Parts: sequence; structure tokens; C-alpha cells
Amino acid sequence: MDPLILGALVGLCTILVLFSGVSVGIGLLIVSAGFLVVFDGARSLELMPEIFFGKLDSFALLSIPMFIIMGSSIASTRAGADLYEALERWLTRVPGGLVISNLGACALFAAMSGSSPATCAAIGKMGIPEMLKRGYPEGIATGSIAAGGTLGILIPPSVTMIVYGVATETSIGRLFLAGVFPGIMLVALFMAWSLYATWKSGDTALLTAQSYTWREKIEILPRVLPFILIIIGVLYTMYGGVATPSETAAVGAILCLSVAIVIYKLWDIRAIWAILRDSTKESVMILFIIAAAGVFSYMLSSLFITQSIAIWIGTLDVNPWILMLAVNVFLLIAGFFLPPVAVILMAAPILLPIITTAGFDPIWFAVILTINMEIGLISPPVGLNLYVINGIAPDISLRTILMGSLPFVACMVLAIVILSLFPGIATWLPEAVMGPAL
Repeated sequence: MDPLILGALVGLCTILVLFSGVSVGIGLLIVSAGFLVVFDGARSLELMPEIFFGKLDSFALLSIPMFIIMGSSIASTRAGADLYEALERWLTRVPGGLVISNLGACALFAAMSGSSPATCAAIGKMGIPEMLKRGYPEGIATGSIAAGGTLGILIPPSVTMIVYGVATETSIGRLFLAGVFPGIMLVALFMAWSLYATWKSGDTALLTAQSYTWREKIEILPRVLPFILIIIGVLYTMYGGVATPSETAAVGAILCLSVAIVIYKLWDIRAIWAILRDSTKESVMILFIIAAAGVFSYMLSSLFITQSIAIWIGTLDVNPWILMLAVNVFLLIAGFFLPPVAVILMAAPILLPIITTAGFDPIWFAVILTINMEIGLISPPVGLNLYVINGIAPDISLRTILMGSLPFVACMVLAIVILSLFPGIATWLPEAVMGPAL
């Protein structure tokens, strides 16, 4: 059978299996085993255990559970409330300042947790009721938190970037740096829309918040200091030549656990056990998908599907940007139905040869891919952040939350366009800090 037709058949079968309700990891193993048996014979299954466990034999993968522990430690404390309160006191007199402070808190919390749902939950529990009490429209209040939560997979440290780095053998340090300026740009776009939407609502009297004295503003700052020190400590450890990204993740986990125990008095051994237990569950889930995706990638390569697609793309007389548009549409649709980690692990073996053949930078593409995954987090039918927000504010309909998040989706699309026009926004910092990629 022609490898291209076989590839289309693999894609169709994968979609059907995953839509049946089977977990992503199990689904990938079922599809891989089925096609290997049919086209390579039953003996090809003998290699599956070796490939499965070999994919996990990577020192870089140690960073995943460490960063997850880092996020879980912060999420289990009042960190989100403290960040929110500090920014709210300083920005309360700015028209629309409350929604801006929520977005700023989301960005800072995302930089420590790397988790979109955790960011939504931590900041949304405080921010949404307060914005509604001050008279902000429901769509702005909920949409801003849903969009702000997506920053967790872009602003470093990001588990999604780690997974992309492992899947494509790309420097994780460069990927982290590549997400910094695009993340700041997205925050700025979100804030700009929030200011406009607040001004457009016209009810400035309701948006006027209580004033705080300078003493009240200053006294809240020490609560933010530990988080700033954690971010600086992690970045210095990684880029100061002190440790590798995996070792840096362990440093971040220790710092966050220390903050949770010492500053937030998380002395209860059961609470610490819950952090480690939940982090282990999430880590095992991600690592299982990574191992299963390794088997899936082997199947694609063994049946000459990946190579054939790359050769076919190379022979096409098509503008590279038309090709990139098609890739973005594919990623957008995939993100509607699957979690970011699954999309990256399934698509990377196919897309990486395509984008490199077309002359695109894989570091830049990682940022584009991640923003597409962010859109999926606030788009149905999966739209994980939408359901997290709906759980926080059950009195607000899911439709209202979705409609409120759509302008922020437009901001993400605009960010992709800007990055396409000015790729240096993503690639300049990695090259400035770590030198040109070899």
C-alpha cells in the first residue's frame, strides 16, 4: 500500500480509537500494535516493550515530575490570592485595573505553576467574584481568567515545552526562552482588549474600586517577593550555567515546597503527601503518553509514513506560508478535541520534517504550536479552562464564559500573525542568551 494512503488510514483509525473514549496512551498503543501486526507481522511486536521503555530512558524527562511538583506546591497555598491582592491594590484606580491585575496575577502564577487549569482555579476563585461584585460584565470577568490561564503552557517553565523538546530533540532551555517575549506579548494583548472592553461597557461608576493607602500598598509587597525570588532562582540556575534544565526543575520544586512549608505553614504531612501523590499521578499519565507516542512514532517510521510525507511535501510547489496556514488549521482542530501533550506527541513526528523542509525554525514553530494549543484550552468541546471557570462560577452559563473568551481567542490569532511577521520575537532571546543554534 502507498505510504501516503497508509498514513491517511493511520490518522483516521487514530481519530476513531481516541473518540471511542480510550485514554490517549492506550489508544496510541492499540493503533501502533494493530498496524505493525498487519503490515510488518506479529514479530514486530517484540520491539514494542523495548521502544516503550527506551522512550522513557531520558534524563530530560525528570524535569516533568519536578515542574509538576513545583506547580502543585504553589497551587496548594494562598499564593494565587496573595498575587491577586497585591496587584489589585496597585492597579485598583486604573479603569479596568481589576481585570488587568487578574491577568497579571495569571501570568505570574503561570510562570511558577506551568499549569493552565491550576492558574484558572487559583486566580479565578478570588478574581471572578470580585470583578462581578465591582460590576464587570460576566463575559469579561470569566473570559479574562480563562484566557489568562492558558499562559501556563507558554510562559516558562512549561511542561508543554518540555514535551515538545523531548519529542523533537530540541533544546529545552531554548524553548523556555522562546516563550518569554511571546508570553509577554499575549499578556499585553489580553490587557489591551480588557481595557477596551471595560471602556466600551460605559459603566465607569461601577468599575471604580476602593482606594488603598500607600502603607497598604507597600505592606502587601513582601507577599509577592517569594514568587519573584523563585522565578529569578529558577532562571539563574538554568541560564547561569549552574545546572541543566532537569536539575533546575528539582531546584524549583525544592524552592516551591519550601515556600509552601515555611511561609504558608503547610506543616500537615497529609497536605504534603497530597501534593506528592497528585503530582505523581499527573506525571505518570504524561510519561505514559510519551512512551506510547514513542511506539506510535516508531510505527510511522517503520511503515515509511513519516519519510514519505516529508518527501511529498518537499516536492510540492506551494508557498511555505500556505503550508504553514494548513498546519495551523490542523493544530487548531486537533486542539479542540485533544489535550496539548497528546497533540504534540502525536503530531511532532509528522510535522517536524514538514516545517524544517519548508524552511521554518523549529524553536519558532514550538511557540506557534503552543499558542494553538492555548486556543484549544478555551474552545469546546474539550475546552478544559472553560469547565474550570464554570466550576468556579456555576451561576454563569458556559455559553457566557465561551462568548467572553472569544475576543481573547482573537488576540491569540493576532499573536500568531505577529509572530509570523516578526519571528524574532520568539527566536531573538534564545540566540542572545545561548548563541545561534547549531
